[in-house]
Amino acid sequence: MDEQKINELWSHLHWLSVLAQQGSFTAAAARLGVSKAAMSQRIAELERAARVTLVQRTTRSVRLTEAGQRLVDDTRASFAQIAQSFAQVQDLADQPSGLLRVTAPVAFARQQLVPLLADFLKNYPEVRLELDLSDRLTALATEGFDLAIRHTARPPDTHVAWALCRTETVLVATRAYLRRRGEPQTPADLHAHNCLHYPRSQDTPAWTFEPRDPEKPSVEPNDGQERLAPERVTVPVSGNFAANNSEALREAALTGAGIALMPDFSAQEALRQGKLVPVLPAWRSMGAFAEEIYAIRPYAPHVPRAVAALVAHLRAGLAEGFAPKA
Repeated sequence: MDEQKINELWSHLHWLSVLAQQGSFTAAAARLGVSKAAMSQRIAELERAARVTLVQRTTRSVRLTEAGQRLVDDTRASFAQIAQSFAQVQDLADQPSGLLRVTAPVAFARQQLVPLLADFLKNYPEVRLELDLSDRLTALATEGFDLAIRHTARPPDTHVAWALCRTETVLVATRAYLRRRGEPQTPADLHAHNCLHYPRSQDTPAWTFEPRDPEKPSVEPNDGQERLAPERVTVPVSGNFAANNSEALREAALTGAGIALMPDFSAQEALRQGKLVPVLPAWRSMGAFAEEIYAIRPYAPHVPRAVAALVAHLRAGLAEGFAPKA
């Protein structure tokens, strides 16, 4: 094949690599911002030039043939190098620029992240930001995201992670509900309450707590010094409402439906306004939600300036955490 023909097919090869990542013509076309028909035509042109079938099509998905996979594997490093080189060239500009694709959990993004982005875009007018709100754990490199915001206890070792802030799990209810049903004094008292919970894998939901100021001493064998050893308590709970979204739990709690356990970033404003009040404030919830918010991206030797600027902006904006503000 002559050089001119090969040059004409570079974009076709790139589209094939995106198709391999996405697994369907519809998803690949959406990722590239083109029509499904254009995607199909470009792959067909590449197959005619290669004189071999590159993609096996089914009604639900596509699979690369051995020849198609070889083309993707052999050109992957080249496209990655082009992307990295272009990002480095962009960074030569005085201001960060370009498109940033960010994915974040729905509740956190709506309540805490989006309000911070207006100032960022004002400070960096050459940056365009595309925000994907999803609680689904996304493969960043595969789906083309530059950054993910994650509420997690342990970021993946294969990624670069910046800690943005601490977060805490809180137990809340309305004053009206507590007047009607009584205020729990210990975790065991939750048995008598309607507990609004985040559904997990276990059949019977259970919440675990430890005292914030433990009073029971213990002796550490290493140095002989007294330590205060917290006693963890796990209690089965039950309720007539469960949701896999902390905003939904908060809204249910605001109706006076029951006692809800949720991250503090979802309860912050309702607590500040006094619409919700803490329950069992002497006890700390353990294990229900992670205690850190991270910004995460796949490892790469070069971090684009726009990504670094966004991370710095978020760290500054979230530095104080989510304690209710007066």
